Amino acid sequence: MTTGRGCSGILAVVPHPQDLLPRRAESLVTEALTDTRVVLVNGARQAGKSTLTRLAASRAGDPVLRPLDDPATLEAARLDPTGFVEHPGLMVIDEIQLAPELLRPIKLTVDLDPTPGRFLLTGSSRILALRALPDALPGRMEILELWPFSQGEISDGADAFIDAAFGHGADLEYTSELRRRDYLERITVGGFPEAVRRTRRRRAAFFDSYLSTLIERDVLELAEIERRRDLHTLLRLLAGRAGGLLVPGALAGESGIPRTTLTRYLDLLSSVFLIKSIPAWAPGGTHRAVGTPKLAFVDTGIACHLLGQDANRLADPGGAAGPMVENFVVGELSRQLTWSTERGTLYHYRTKDKVEVDVVVETPDGRVVAVEVKAGSTVRAEDVRGLRHLADRLGERFVAGYVLYTGRQTLPFGDRIRALPLEALWRVAP
Repeated sequence: MTTGRGCSGILAVVPHPQDLLPRRAESLVTEALTDTRVVLVNGARQAGKSTLTRLAASRAGDPVLRPLDDPATLEAARLDPTGFVEHPGLMVIDEIQLAPELLRPIKLTVDLDPTPGRFLLTGSSRILALRALPDALPGRMEILELWPFSQGEISDGADAFIDAAFGHGADLEYTSELRRRDYLERITVGGFPEAVRRTRRRRAAFFDSYLSTLIERDVLELAEIERRRDLHTLLRLLAGRAGGLLVPGALAGESGIPRTTLTRYLDLLSSVFLIKSIPAWAPGGTHRAVGTPKLAFVDTGIACHLLGQDANRLADPGGAAGPMVENFVVGELSRQLTWSTERGTLYHYRTKDKVEVDVVVETPDGRVVAVEVKAGSTVRAEDVRGLRHLADRLGERFVAGYVLYTGRQTLPFGDRIRALPLEALWRVAP
């Protein structure tokens, strides 16, 4: 692979066909195949699911590959689903949502032969949302979510901020050479493999094609859409609200789409991995937390494209740098939670008194790491108000609070609170 760092600070990636960027999720797939009968890799279209599953399957033996994107293969699956899944070894089936009728014979097959590693499936929609879905293989299938590239995958970083934060708390330190503009460039590129390897102009063409395919094909596989133009309007509106509270009533009023229809559209856009809802979090004993979720895009490159903002426009006083930097951090942390040693759930926090924390990660045993995000290169005392609020409320449960910002050095802001450069997200390690 040929790599180089330009003046923007982002790593250019020019992969040779035989040299692919390694994915963190590959080891998860390989491990799951050793003890689980059916493994499903679910995620956004063009996130690299097919490449990942083929690599993982090739290490498990001599698999049979069945891509349902191929019309002849799809026709065979629909005509004879039982015969289609007959195979003594590992079978890889791409885009299983195109033929949900295969799930019942898969269930029968693995019930008769419970050997681990029988089927490796991929899907570009949340398969449990499919209307025609039969029994969804409870107890027989493990679902792994694949996101677009993380920054650590693109730039050969550790991608272990969550484990490092819970392991080291406020002792974390990092010094970065990246500037604010470097981060904005990364945000506009996003993480889709096709977008990462293209020039800016060609990247825009990819995003246009991606969104068209998503609406004209993937969304229509899940539901009938009365007016497709409404979806395009809604997407642009959502991009302008990334990082904000997700209030269907307000969106319905602004878009002119009836609330019941709009709620259904939001569910569909989440099902095809375009948007993600970040649930609200409330610590024990408080009755003043706001329960409204926040909106995030799975990929910031898509969101910036919908807004029509490149790095220069984001940096303008009226640009969307603030919400896009927050969305970027939420995306990186969400990716890391799929492979981190620490098991955690990601939330946001906001009280009726407007005390806010952008990200709260809580482990099953109640420990909390909190993150505030700033698009600027300086941090002020008021920027840590929410973190101090949580530290006081949670006591020993509060491991550490961080302000991730576009400056270069680590700065202390009191007990268990630090400001860290954004690059620490993918560079620090336990």
